[in-house]
Amino acid sequence: MPDPAHSVEAPTAPSLEQLQALAKAYGVGVDFWGFYGDLHAVSALTLTKVLAALGVDASTEQACERALADRAAQPWRQLLPPTVVMRENAPTLVRAHVHHGDEVRVWVVDEAGAEWPVTQAEDNTSPHEVDGVTLGQASFWLPQELPLGWHLIRAESHGRQAESTLIVVPNRLPTADALPAKAGRARTWGLMTQLYSVRSARSWGVGDVEDLADLAAISGAAGADWILVNPLHAAEPTPPMEASPYLPTTRRFFSPLYIRIEAIPESIYLTTAARRHISLIWTQATARNHDASEVPRDAAYASKLEALQLVYAVPRSPSRDGRFAAFRAEHGRGLEDFALWCAVRERSAEDAVIWEELRPHDEAAFALRQRLRDRIDFHCWLQWVLDEQLEAAQASALRAGMALGIIHDLAVGVHPLGADAWVLRDVLAQNAEVGAPPDMYNQQGQNWSQPPWHPQRLAEAGYAPFRDMLRTILRHAGGIRVDHVLGLFRLWWVPLGLPADQGTYVYYDHEALVGILCLEAQRAGAVVIGEDLGTFEPWVRDYLAGRGLLGTSILWFEYAADKAPLAPEAYRRGCLASVNTHDLPPTAGYLAGEHIALRDRLGLLTRSVEEEIAADREEQGRVLDMCRRRGLLPEEGEAMPDGSEVGEQQIVEALYALLASAPSVMQGVALVDAVGERRVQNQPGTDKEYSNWKIPLAGPEGAVVSVEELATNPRAQSLFRTVREALA
Repeated sequence: MPDPAHSVEAPTAPSLEQLQALAKAYGVGVDFWGFYGDLHAVSALTLTKVLAALGVDASTEQACERALADRAAQPWRQLLPPTVVMRENAPTLVRAHVHHGDEVRVWVVDEAGAEWPVTQAEDNTSPHEVDGVTLGQASFWLPQELPLGWHLIRAESHGRQAESTLIVVPNRLPTADALPAKAGRARTWGLMTQLYSVRSARSWGVGDVEDLADLAAISGAAGADWILVNPLHAAEPTPPMEASPYLPTTRRFFSPLYIRIEAIPESIYLTTAARRHISLIWTQATARNHDASEVPRDAAYASKLEALQLVYAVPRSPSRDGRFAAFRAEHGRGLEDFALWCAVRERSAEDAVIWEELRPHDEAAFALRQRLRDRIDFHCWLQWVLDEQLEAAQASALRAGMALGIIHDLAVGVHPLGADAWVLRDVLAQNAEVGAPPDMYNQQGQNWSQPPWHPQRLAEAGYAPFRDMLRTILRHAGGIRVDHVLGLFRLWWVPLGLPADQGTYVYYDHEALVGILCLEAQRAGAVVIGEDLGTFEPWVRDYLAGRGLLGTSILWFEYAADKAPLAPEAYRRGCLASVNTHDLPPTAGYLAGEHIALRDRLGLLTRSVEEEIAADREEQGRVLDMCRRRGLLPEEGEAMPDGSEVGEQQIVEALYALLASAPSVMQGVALVDAVGERRVQNQPGTDKEYSNWKIPLAGPEGAVVSVEELATNPRAQSLFRTVREALA
């Protein structure tokens, strides 16, 4: 018979109410509003797994009680909070926690090293006992006149010392407000393109940074003020490469796929044999420029890597070597860690798994750094070359008369087995992936397989990984588009092993993330565009607008309260408006129903083809009727004013002329629309079933359209002229 005095109470499963209380304490959503306006409760299983991904044990009632108590005690255990984000000139308190009765000294050290005193505030908070120690709280007002930037708060109390990151951010990013004056007109327009898909006679089968500079020059001559490109983030260091630019290995560094070999200064000094070899590779690579079926990404990258190795072997001049050394010093450990990952990843299958078991700064990693230092140097060099070429491309865009130049795109996250997943593992959550809840297009939800930021650990790191990523992207840019900008507020976490519709939202400190984005963009003089489509809380758009971030409006997605198409005059001024997106077919293909035919072939339709076609025609018809009422198109069955038939090109131009009625400060012109391409770049809901992110730029007849042709392409120049005149 068991002894009652030594019996152990069996663990008790937590109640849903207990799980919900704990989830709320850690910023985990317990319910969410669905696409159709219905409220969904999050299951106990999902809450338990998401909390586990945050490092919180919620497996039993007792564990939940401990975790909740630990959450409440956490601030008291810290002399200073890890990070404080302060808006410029805003009264801001910082709270210090010390042994009850002890004195504490607090001061600020700014970026320049100057010390600033703080003012103690009255604080009548009662002492707390934590871990058997009685702790008191003291509050201090930070100096309101502190300059924008990254500073430190320091505290000292009876031998205890602490240091906290202090980030002073702008109330509002002024760059979008200044854009009309910078451009010389109230509204601007620019080109939107997938760079890898656009080739010239000098491309190696894939569009590169020199092609980007030429695109900027051509569109700038036509009156464009900016050019928005797909994310140029780095993929795998060797083929095969992940095709999606939205699933990179890192968001901090760029892909060497976009290097133009001949633009590297050292290429002039190649030996005769090396030059002959590269010429042979180049001849083979450029032959792929005429293939309209699929972008030969892997073949092109393999060719470039072979040539890059030869150029890298050319000795650099002392001045060039000094610039390379300065670049490495400026980017520091982040660049070295990324290069180490690349060096290990490109090795044999046996070596390729080593990085998964390593910490970037442990002894084994140090040994690898010594063994692979030549390869690390090579991968650092690739980033330097890219940096120089991106700098030259931005300068070329501005010389072409653009107000902003190049706008880069920032992906939502990174590949789960990529460089960031290794280097930043301490600030990324494990056992959870980012996705989206169910909507009308993806009824089972979406799982993008990307590890999310861990909110608490990111704050404990002083948001440095987020800052460093932004700084690299903004380094040579006139703007940045933030894909799924709502992720700065909350992300849909899908626990490993559960379907995408069994996730929940995890909330972030948006004041910190948006504030840092504003700070870094202001320092770079860059405009920020948030892709704010999809399911979101209504106040978010107003908040972003109040901080000076532009939103996104798509012609086909804008509806009035009565479900009729929204008149463009009612669009937001503070946004980038466009006819379509990369997840829809180009306008010509959309009008022709290419998206329905494709989804039917792939088995993605949730209703009959006939129903889809009918609904699609009704939706398009309402927008085209708006064009007719405004005289942008003749009535059905009638000819154009010049007697010609109403064709695909005339309808596309009418839609862009309609969009030009919007007050939006930026209007995007899709390059695929300019040349009459019909194929979609990305079909959501597919992986291997469709050639996502591999479609080369081609015209209506299926022939490749090169960069050189754009300057005289009648269709492209006609659309540019239509937009330019409509916005005048």
